[in-house]
Amino acid sequence: MRINDIMTKDVIKVDVQSNVQDVAKILREHNIGSVPVCRDNKVVGIITDRDIVIRAIADGNTSLTAGDIMTSNPVTCTSNTNVEDVSRIMSERQIRRIPIVDNSSLVGMVALGDLAVEELSDRKAGEALKEISTPCCPE
Repeated sequence: MRINDIMTKDVIKVDVQSNVQDVAKILREHNIGSVPVCRDNKVVGIITDRDIVIRAIADGNTSLTAGDIMTSNPVTCTSNTNVEDVSRIMSERQIRRIPIVDNSSLVGMVALGDLAVEELSDRKAGEALKEISTPCCPE
C-alpha cells in the first residue's frame, strides 16, 4: 500500500512569516499537533505544538514567526512511498508526522495514527510508536 492511500490530502499549512501565536491558534482550531511551514507551497519546515511552547511561549516571546521556531528541512516522503517504509522512517527518526511532497510541492501529510487505518498496518504502527517513544540516548 502507498502512503497516498492513507495520507491527509487537504493539509493545513502556514507561511514562514506567520506569527507564532497565529500558528498556535491554527493548531487549536483544527485540532492538530503540527503544521508544515511553506514558502510558495514548498515545505521549508515543520512546527509542532511542543515547538511553540519550548521555543517561544516558555521565553514569553510571542512575536516570533514560524520561520524563527520551525524545524528546518523536515523529513519528507513522496505519495508513492510504501506505508511500511514510512513506518520505518518514523521509527528510525523518532517522528510522528511527515509531510508528503511530490515535485517539490506539499501534497499531503501523514501521522502515526494514519498508519493504523489499515489492519495490516496496526502492527507496524504499534512498532513505530514503540520506537518513537524509546529514548534515543541513554540518560
